[in-house]
Amino acid sequence: MTDFVCYSRCRSMLLAALVCGAFASVSFAQSVGLPAPRLLTTTPMGAKIGSQVEVTISGESIEDADELMFFDRRITAARKLNAAGQAEPKKYVVSIAADCPIGIHEARVMTRLGISSSRAFCVGTLDEAVQTKPNTTLATAMELKVNSICNATMTQRAVDHYVFEAKKGQRVIVDCATRGIDSKLDATVIVADAAGRDLLVERRGGVLDFIVPADGKYVIKVHELTFKGGQAYYYRLGLWELPVGAPIVRLPSTKPVNSFSWPPQGLKEQAELAEVEPNSDRTKAQKISLPCDIAGSFFPAADVDVFEFEAKKGDVWWVEVASERFGLPTDPSILVQHVARSGDVEKLTDVAEFSDIPSPVKVSSNGYAYDGPPYNAGSADILGKLEIKEEGLHRLQITDLFGGTRNDLKNVYRLVIRKAAPDFAVVAWALHMELRNGDRNAVSKPLALRGGATMALEVLAIRRDGFDGDIDLVMEGLPEGVTASGLKIPAGQSRGLMLVTANQNAPRAVGSGTFFGRATINGEVVTRTCRLASHAWPIPDSWGEIPSPRLMADVPVSVSGLEFAPLTLTPPKEVQTVTAGEKLTIPLLHTRRSEFSGAVLQLRAMGAGFDRAPQFDVSLTADQSQAVLDTAALKTAPGDYLIAFYGGAVAKYRHQPEAIVAAEETHKKAVQELMAIEAEVKKLTEAAKAAASEAKPEADKAVEAVTAKQKAAAAAVAAAAEKIKQATAAAQPRDIVDIVVSEPIKIRVNPAEKK
Repeated sequence: MTDFVCYSRCRSMLLAALVCGAFASVSFAQSVGLPAPRLLTTTPMGAKIGSQVEVTISGESIEDADELMFFDRRITAARKLNAAGQAEPKKYVVSIAADCPIGIHEARVMTRLGISSSRAFCVGTLDEAVQTKPNTTLATAMELKVNSICNATMTQRAVDHYVFEAKKGQRVIVDCATRGIDSKLDATVIVADAAGRDLLVERRGGVLDFIVPADGKYVIKVHELTFKGGQAYYYRLGLWELPVGAPIVRLPSTKPVNSFSWPPQGLKEQAELAEVEPNSDRTKAQKISLPCDIAGSFFPAADVDVFEFEAKKGDVWWVEVASERFGLPTDPSILVQHVARSGDVEKLTDVAEFSDIPSPVKVSSNGYAYDGPPYNAGSADILGKLEIKEEGLHRLQITDLFGGTRNDLKNVYRLVIRKAAPDFAVVAWALHMELRNGDRNAVSKPLALRGGATMALEVLAIRRDGFDGDIDLVMEGLPEGVTASGLKIPAGQSRGLMLVTANQNAPRAVGSGTFFGRATINGEVVTRTCRLASHAWPIPDSWGEIPSPRLMADVPVSVSGLEFAPLTLTPPKEVQTVTAGEKLTIPLLHTRRSEFSGAVLQLRAMGAGFDRAPQFDVSLTADQSQAVLDTAALKTAPGDYLIAFYGGAVAKYRHQPEAIVAAEETHKKAVQELMAIEAEVKKLTEAAKAAASEAKPEADKAVEAVTAKQKAAAAAVAAAAEKIKQATAAAQPRDIVDIVVSEPIKIRVNPAEKK
């Protein structure tokens, strides 16, 4: 997969290890990452509160999906049954309670491999419809009532048409939800007259605010920006009326990854002040006093908002701006200057300039997944310290760096200037790997654990207002047989790891985990929820498509109970002790459940500064190995540590080999049944030949009936043989590169004895 990155020093060494060592035999044909269940579509993509709707799903590795699950238990699902009382494949009846919250909910399915990745499912108050017939011409336009939503899939190389009735002066809002509900669609939406002539066009994902010019019928046209279409290009088209002057509330949307760091703890929902235009130059600067909390807008195009305040020498303030983290295409920039006036002459001295919030770790430089992950915890927003160096008047100007052509009143910002309030925010995603053999997968990795597997989550922190202490990582609420161990974010650093382990005997189960960071700030213990991020859509080759990661609403953890990790590396359970300055030898037990390409696995340490230790080789054919850590070379201080070892291995994965046995058993029974029927056919045929004339019709009828059974049984044998063939083909070993992470290791470094 694409974003397995150990940053700075570790990253370069890991890449060398992947390319030169364990992955020396990797070829372009190999897959990256063991199969994981992924829910790709639900049709429809949402429903009205208090309603019941039939939902059809699709996905990867979900062919045996049973339960459809939602994060909010006020949405329930049951398998749809046919007339014979049997469950219909991939169809569910979903019920939404009247008290279910409005907005985005996470939908997932439980499979033999565990819980799937999620898909956004929307709950609203408007009536819902589903596109059921092609509507690619004006003549076939689908009727859409005002105050309703249509769930649809974009027709490839075509334009979808809808028609609605409206009255003169009516204010009608047209909103098309796409990327915000995990779709790949970049929609162009047009309001046209009854003849199809364009009246209002939106090509940038915005909303259409339409004042109806005359009574009559109007047309909505929807197409993908480059006329793509298909299953992944779905949308929810909303049409509702709104009083003139009332603010527009758009259809709900998922949150970008970097929004995890907003808002600061305790911030009021609404700003205390509002930017007042005109304030675009020094003669019209808006007067404010510190601290302050201001809501503003980068409008009109090339807007510069200027504020002035008095400050004392030595004062320290923290400046934070949110805009891009609202999901807007903005890039705020701030310049603060000291103003010294002598008559009409001003002397301006630059005090501070603020731009981006940098990512705590290096991310991909091109938006793809080759030299870093597409996940970005940083932001184009602002968070920085303002130190007042001279008494008196100060001028702050804020602008959107790339707003010269953006003339959109909806490009808002929130400016907060406060005294230090040390804090932090944390976000995590599944650790991925990065290969130089052409594999650039960007796929979701649900916490669907195989027995004996340890999965690593990379955890990043945005530190606020000077907080620089340790951050412990905790995950609770796990299924039976699953444990979580946080490799903390050390003081002064911004990266840690969470290891989630399922023991080999963990039963099949799913649980809703609670994931948080914990730190001591100003003598008080504080906890902050850790948000989990994942890709909205699996991309096997991100050369051709930019990944779209987003935040999840929950942290589900599951155990397959049916599949097992190819390799488990088990250290001793007890704490490993060593005296500072000496070497520590840690035995590792190997539990192999697969064959591998290559005989050597290269491992590195992760966590607590031990990632500086050199990589080492272990045999993929041995039952045990040893890891040696030199605390003198690592300059490890006395204390307690939690670490793990990890590397990459090419497993020869076999998909459901037990299915071959089951198919063979089914075939055996089908053959036995056919043989019994054939014997019966022979017996009845001979009886019919010898039957008296008055009994012959009845005898012939019996032969005819059993012959029909023979044909059906022969067909069953052929079908069973085909299933054996399919199961055998599916179970053929496939080379799959995957991360191997050891179970966590507790280390205690004792002080050296004084001489």
